[in-house]
Amino acid sequence: MTAVLPLPTAELPAPTGRLRLVTGRLLAAKGVLIGAVTVLLLFLLAFVGPFLTPWDYATPDYLALRQPPSGTHWFGTNGLGQDVFAQTVRGLQKSLVIGLLVALFSTVLAGLVGACAGYFGGWADRGLTFLVDLMLVFPSFLIITIISPRLKGSGWIAFVVLLAAFNWMITARVVRSMTRSLREREFVRAARFMGVHPLRIILRHILPNVASFLITDATVAVGGAVMSEAALSYFGFGVRAPDVSLGTLLAAGTDQAPVFPWLFYFAAGLLVLFVLAVNLIGDGLRDALDPTSGSRP
Repeated sequence: MTAVLPLPTAELPAPTGRLRLVTGRLLAAKGVLIGAVTVLLLFLLAFVGPFLTPWDYATPDYLALRQPPSGTHWFGTNGLGQDVFAQTVRGLQKSLVIGLLVALFSTVLAGLVGACAGYFGGWADRGLTFLVDLMLVFPSFLIITIISPRLKGSGWIAFVVLLAAFNWMITARVVRSMTRSLREREFVRAARFMGVHPLRIILRHILPNVASFLITDATVAVGGAVMSEAALSYFGFGVRAPDVSLGTLLAAGTDQAPVFPWLFYFAAGLLVLFVLAVNLIGDGLRDALDPTSGSRP
C-alpha cells in the first residue's frame, strides 16, 4: 500500500493590514516626507531657537538699530534695536501653538456636532444643522475684529477660542453626511440592539470610522489657522504687544521691506514654508488614508 503524498500548495501571501498599507503609502510619498521633515525642523527652530541666541525678543540693543544680519544679530535688528532672529522664532512659536490649538478644538467640535446630528436625526439633526448653517452665514472675520479688541485682558487663549468657533462648520457637515451612512451599518445596528448608550456608539464606532477624514482635515486646518492668525494679527486684531507672532512681524516690517528687507522676509518666508509643508502632508494623508486611492507603496 503506497502512501498518498499531499499535493504541494502555493503559500498565500498574508493580508496587508490597514496600518501597514497606510504606512507604506506615506513612506512612498516624497511630498509627505518633505513636508514632515520641514514641519519638524520648523518646530525645532521655534522651540529650540530661543536658547540658541543670547538676545531676548523684547530686549533692545541700542548700539545696533536697524542693523543688517551679522554674526552678532543673525537676522539683523529692527528700529528699536530688538534682535529679529529672537523675535522671529518667538513669533513662529506663538503662531504654531495657536494654529495647533485652533485645529484641535475645531476638529473635536466638528466631529462631535456632525456625528450627533447624523446619528440622532430628527429634531437634533435639524437643530444642529440650523446652527451650522447660521454660523456659516455670519461674517467670521468681521465678528472676530469686533469681539477681539474687547478681550484684551483674556490673553491669546481667548483668541484661540474665537478662531476655533468659526472654523468647524464645513467639517461638521461632512461628518454628518458620513455618519448618516454609517448608522445603518451592521456593527452600529448591532450595538444599538444590544442597548449600548448612543454617546458610546458615537465615540466607539462612529468617530473611529471617520477618523481618516478628521485627521486629514485637522492637518490642513493647522495651516489655515496659522494663516488666519497671521492675517488678524497683521491688522491688529490678534496677538498684541509686547508679545509677537508672525502676523505682527509682517505688519511691522511691511512698510520697511524695500529698504530693510530682513524685517519682513524672514517672517514671511517661514510662514509660506510652513503652510506649504502642511499642505504637502495633508495631500499625502488624504491619498494614504483613502481606501479608493490608487497609490501603492
